[in-house]
Amino acid sequence: MDISLVEQLQQTEEGKLQRFFLRRLRNREDAADATQETFLRLLTASPREDLRNPHAYLFQIAKSVAHGITARLMRDSALFTEEIDQTQVPDDAPSPERMVAARQQLGLLIETISALPPKCRVVFVLSRLEGLSNGEIAEKLGISRNMVEKHIIRALMACRQARLASLPPGGGISND
Repeated sequence: MDISLVEQLQQTEEGKLQRFFLRRLRNREDAADATQETFLRLLTASPREDLRNPHAYLFQIAKSVAHGITARLMRDSALFTEEIDQTQVPDDAPSPERMVAARQQLGLLIETISALPPKCRVVFVLSRLEGLSNGEIAEKLGISRNMVEKHIIRALMACRQARLASLPPGGGISND
């Protein structure tokens, strides 16, 4: 499309296009965007023959733009006004049964850790709850790293045995 023709139409028809879109879209920002879109389409259009009535062609493009924007606004509106069926929304919260089971497991672990020999319990707490490295624990308690590792293994084995003992028969973890 000849750029001088587009510039001429913009000077003479821009106000009319704005009013045209404002009546249809009822929003100044949407009307301004639609006007700009219309001139952009006109600028990039390549009619098959010379236009006898560029004004009519411009408004034909404007009708197409208005239709597209109206359809998009209706689709968007439907998306945001549609009621959500609460039964179809996944719930990430644990079930009451799962919460009770988790509390029971936690209580069992607390009992198991409390029953450990004092030095083993301190090493395990420093390692797993306070996040200290084996070297830091060894230095803090004045024992070897090897002894720290043995205490951690002993505590982990006790926790595992207590957990397996709490599982119903046939519900345990296989040792394959």
